[in-house]
Amino acid sequence: MQELKINPYVVQIDKFVSSLDKLSYAFLRMEEENSIITEEAYLGLQEDVRERVCKGCERMKVCRGTDMLQEVLYTIEKYGAELSVEMKRKMQKKCIHAPQFLRTAVDVYKNEKHNQMWKQRMAENREGCAVQLDAFAQMIQHSTRELSASIFEDEHLEKKIKVRLTKMGLKILSTVFLVTESGRYEIHVTAKVLKGECVTTKEVAHVISDCTGREMVMGKEERAMVGAEYGTLVFVEGARFHTIQGVAKIGKGCEKISGDNFSMLELPGGKQGVILSDGMGAGKSAFQESSMVVEVLEELLDAGFPKETALQMVNTAMVMGREEVRFSTIDMGEFDLYTGNCEIAKAGASTTFIKYKDRVESIKSTSLPMGVMAKLEVDYVERQLQDGDMVIMVTDGVMDALPVGEQDFLMHAIIEGTRIHNPKELAHHILEQILECSGHIPLDDMTVVVVGIWSLEK
Repeated sequence: MQELKINPYVVQIDKFVSSLDKLSYAFLRMEEENSIITEEAYLGLQEDVRERVCKGCERMKVCRGTDMLQEVLYTIEKYGAELSVEMKRKMQKKCIHAPQFLRTAVDVYKNEKHNQMWKQRMAENREGCAVQLDAFAQMIQHSTRELSASIFEDEHLEKKIKVRLTKMGLKILSTVFLVTESGRYEIHVTAKVLKGECVTTKEVAHVISDCTGREMVMGKEERAMVGAEYGTLVFVEGARFHTIQGVAKIGKGCEKISGDNFSMLELPGGKQGVILSDGMGAGKSAFQESSMVVEVLEELLDAGFPKETALQMVNTAMVMGREEVRFSTIDMGEFDLYTGNCEIAKAGASTTFIKYKDRVESIKSTSLPMGVMAKLEVDYVERQLQDGDMVIMVTDGVMDALPVGEQDFLMHAIIEGTRIHNPKELAHHILEQILECSGHIPLDDMTVVVVGIWSLEK
């Protein structure tokens, strides 16, 4: 087996990534955010007031009132538009148009602050674009290099597979071999059936398994039969684990619409994912917010974006160009069905619990939810799961229903105190116990998601 060297396409992609990096840097070099009026801006404001108030005044050449303008503007910035009585009296002694002078000073100050607000908003949007470009560039470069490094040649294996499949009644156009960093095979066969033949994809998988000495199965959404026209069939190594999920939820005040949203999805590379999001507040607006977050994350993750990139891109989309702050928590689990490894990503989410055979572990989040800051900080935790272990995710409404200071203790007691092994039954059991503790009427949206992992090698 010999890995191919980096090809010209990888070199071209590197050039593309370099251009994106430069564009990102150009965005960041533009005008920086600034919440304080600069000395230069004050001089401009002084000139504006002189033009509007002092230009036609007969005392302009001898008046000292404009000397106080900077002091007036600093006072407005510190105390607001309502100037102190002392400041008004000082102006009246120095300027015969003091009321107009002060009104104009407040007016130009407000205009400057308004302009400054929009400049800051533009700076934030440029920073968001730069973050998106960086994330996109890194994703492209990583994917291209990973693909290039994973392709290998094995003439003996290719010939062996071709001979066997030809005998079955297939015409082979090409066979591509890939191997992941962990050594798992992925084989792409472009073929068609000869006239009058009928071959199932499962039969092809059996032949490839026999040739490679590895258990190969059909890829995600693979067709059942080999077609009469050339098509590419994807075969991957069979997973060692499988997951079963269960959900129990109830809206605030038993309403049908909940601000909590969840999704179970298959991810590339033999992984299973679960997403739980709690939108700000409750009801329809919270539902729309968390629903958007979950749906976009689904699309990005399904397309092969790394979770770090996908999370940052969704966060930037939530922050950029919005008048009001609206946020959603994220609790995401990624289960590797080959190794049993689980990576949990949390942004502002409630506590996650893992039920092992002999104990229960709590995993907390210290980060802010999505949509608050331009740069999203996510807590990542990895755990190795064994046959029968279960991951339990809950929204804030579940934990908040328990007495303050006893929340973790009571949740541990509820989880440890049951022998239920079915994820759906366990989710409903936990929710029922929480409702009993809180008086049966939920004061917030509540959702419990349970994912159990089991070995296929028994």
